[in-house]
Amino acid sequence: MTKLRISVVEYLNTAPLVWGFTDGPLAGKYDLSFTVPSQCAEALRRGDADVAIIPSIEYQRIDGVIALPDMAIASKREVRSLLVVAKKPIEKVNRIALDTSSRATACLVRLLSAGYWKIAPEFVDAAPDASEMLKHSDAALVIGDPALRISLKMEALNGKAPSGEQCCQGDGEDMPVPGFDTIYVYDAVHQWREMTGKPAVLAIWAGRPEAITPEVVSDFQASKQYGLAHIREISEAASIKLDLPPRALERYLTENINFDLDHDNLAGINLYFEKAAAAGLIPRARLLEFAAAKADSAVRRGA
Repeated sequence: MTKLRISVVEYLNTAPLVWGFTDGPLAGKYDLSFTVPSQCAEALRRGDADVAIIPSIEYQRIDGVIALPDMAIASKREVRSLLVVAKKPIEKVNRIALDTSSRATACLVRLLSAGYWKIAPEFVDAAPDASEMLKHSDAALVIGDPALRISLKMEALNGKAPSGEQCCQGDGEDMPVPGFDTIYVYDAVHQWREMTGKPAVLAIWAGRPEAITPEVVSDFQASKQYGLAHIREISEAASIKLDLPPRALERYLTENINFDLDHDNLAGINLYFEKAAAAGLIPRARLLEFAAAKADSAVRRGA
């Protein structure tokens, strides 16, 4: 029998959701592939994956998919792994390079630019290299593990993680973004929270309805629970791969990332969809439709 194909984001913040599949009791049951967020969405769109963790905005752009309930990559106040890094204060920025790995956060930055920072910059797509991005733009969106590395360096230099505008000055080669003597750093989720009062839902599990049986939903929920019970183990394994302190990674996974779709997170994602539709970034804002864990029918949910 053909295994269900699952496309997974290869970032630390996804590890707790899939730890049961990679290192737990469900290892080997499904066919896993790992890539960046935008390519997870493309795999689902093309039919190369049955289920994928996709940037939240892509739910509105892929027809015929439903979401898995009670699971997400979200952040309540600040995330530390979605950063806008700039050479000047954000209100003076004229050109922003957007990491092509991201779509949900790219949309978020567009919404923040118009609605919170009150700027109308040129947006350009770029490969995810902060130093190279800043050579050609005033600011750069950096996501995932590279952004977390910048955040941890900023915290070491300034004594606190980036949230509002945080400036860092020093020797260019020792800076969080090498080659620049002065940088300004903004946590995208913190900025969203300041603008809206809501958390940000960055990614969700989604798939084709015919592929998502109640057993599949239960397995995904079991994998999440297994991962949440093994955060320390996940952090220690990641510290070797990323060459970052394990306790810092553990704090990131427990304090900055939220893996639920609770009432507040649903309110946040619905507002995000509404603002994206109003800005013309998606055709319309449709409610998330969830697969049911103990029934064959899907259920629709609002905030």
